[in-house]
Amino acid sequence: MPASAAGGLYAAATRKAMLRLLPILCLAYFMSYVDRTNIALAKTHLQADAGISAAAFGLGAGLFFLTYALFEVPSNLVMYRVGPRRWIARIAVSWGAVTSLMMFIHDDVTFFLGRIALGAAEAGLYPAMMFMVTRWFAQQDRATAIGFIYLAPTLGLLLGGPLGGALMELDDLGGLHGWQWMFLTEGLVTMAIGWVVLALLPEVPADARWLTAREAAALTEQANAGSAPRGGHTLRGNMGQAFGRPFILLVGAVYFLNQVTMNGVTFNVPSIIESLDVSGSFLIGLLSGVTGIGGTIGVLVMPAVFRRVPRESLTIGVLAAAPAVIAALFLAVASPAVRIVLIGVLSVILFGTLPVFWSVAMARMSGIVAAAGLAFINTVGLTGGFVGPYVFGLAESDSGDPASGFYIVIIVSLIGGGLAVALRRALRQEDRKAAAASSPTVERDPEVLP
Repeated sequence: MPASAAGGLYAAATRKAMLRLLPILCLAYFMSYVDRTNIALAKTHLQADAGISAAAFGLGAGLFFLTYALFEVPSNLVMYRVGPRRWIARIAVSWGAVTSLMMFIHDDVTFFLGRIALGAAEAGLYPAMMFMVTRWFAQQDRATAIGFIYLAPTLGLLLGGPLGGALMELDDLGGLHGWQWMFLTEGLVTMAIGWVVLALLPEVPADARWLTAREAAALTEQANAGSAPRGGHTLRGNMGQAFGRPFILLVGAVYFLNQVTMNGVTFNVPSIIESLDVSGSFLIGLLSGVTGIGGTIGVLVMPAVFRRVPRESLTIGVLAAAPAVIAALFLAVASPAVRIVLIGVLSVILFGTLPVFWSVAMARMSGIVAAAGLAFINTVGLTGGFVGPYVFGLAESDSGDPASGFYIVIIVSLIGGGLAVALRRALRQEDRKAAAASSPTVERDPEVLP
C-alpha cells in the first residue's frame, strides 16, 4: 500500500478511536474525579454534622492517595494479565460502592476508613487507561489522546461542583443530610458506569466492531512502531527498566510536586471561595468550577503547544515553575474576583502539564515495562496527592485562612522547576542509549519527540 494511503488509513482509524474509545474512558475517569473530590463540597458540613476538623479533613482527603499508591503497581500487573476492559469495569463498580457507603460517615474514624477504602478500590484506574493509550495510538498522537482523557477530570471539577451542590440542597429529604444524598447518588451512578465499560469498551483495536480489519491493523502497527523494546511478559529481569531508570524517577518526582499543588488546591477551592464571603452550597459549587474551566483549557491547549515546541524538558520546566508566579500574584491581590480568576489560570498550568510528561514517559517504555512503569510513576505522584491536602490542612489550622496553602505552592513549584534541569540530562542519557541500541551510528536529537 502506498505510504500516503497507509497514512490516510491510520488517520481515519485514529479519528474513529478518539471518537468511540476515548468517551468511554472519559466517562469512567469523570466519575472517579467527582467521587474522589466531592468531599471538598461537604467539608464544612462534615465539620458541623460529624465534628471533623480542618486538620482531620486534610488528613482524610490525603489518605485516599496512600492506599491508591500502595495498590497501584499490583493492580496494574493484574490488569496486564486480565485485560484493561474487565479491570477498569471492576474498579468502577468497587469505588462506586465505597462512595455510596460513605453516606454513613459519622466521625473522624469512619471518614478515614471511607477514604482509605476508596483509594484501594480505585487503584490502577489511571495507569490502566494510559496503558490502553499505548496499545491504540502512535506516539505522535498520545499527548492529544491523553489531553482528551484529561477532559474528564476537568469536566468533573467544572460540572461536579454544581451537580454535587444541587444534590446537597436535598438536605433533610428522607431524614438524610444533603452530603449523604450526594455520596449515595454519585456512587450508584458510578456502579452503573462500570457495567457500561464492561459492555462497550474494546480491549484492543482488533476487538472494535466499529473498525475495519485494515483500520485495526493500522492502529496496532503504528502504536507499536517506534516503541521501546517490550522486554518480555514478566517483570523478572525488567525491574530496573520499569522502576530504576533516572528519567522515570525524575518524571515521578515532577509529577509528585504537581500533585501536591493540584490536590492541595482542588480540595480547598470551595472553602477558599467560601472565605471570600460567598454563601450557598450551589453557588460555591458553581464558582468552584473555575478549576474545571482552567483545566479544560490546559489539556486542550498544552498538547498543541507541545507539538509546536517539541523541547520536552524545557516545556516541563516552564510548566513546573509557573505556578509559583501565579501563587505569588494570588497572595498579593485582595480582590475576590481576581483571586478566583488566578485559581483558574493556575489550573490551566497544572492540568496542561500532565499530557506532556505522560507522553514523554510513554515514548520510552512498552509492554509489561509500560504497565509497571506507568503505574510506578503514578504511585510516586499519588503520594503528592496525600501530602498536598494534608499540608494545606495544617497551614489552614495554623493560620485560620484556607488560602495560606498558596505559600506551599510557591515552594513546591520552584523545586519542580529545578528538577526539570536534571530531567533534561536524564532524557538525553536515555535517548542516547536507545539510539545506540538500535543504530550505533545514528544519534537522534533527544529534545525531539520520537
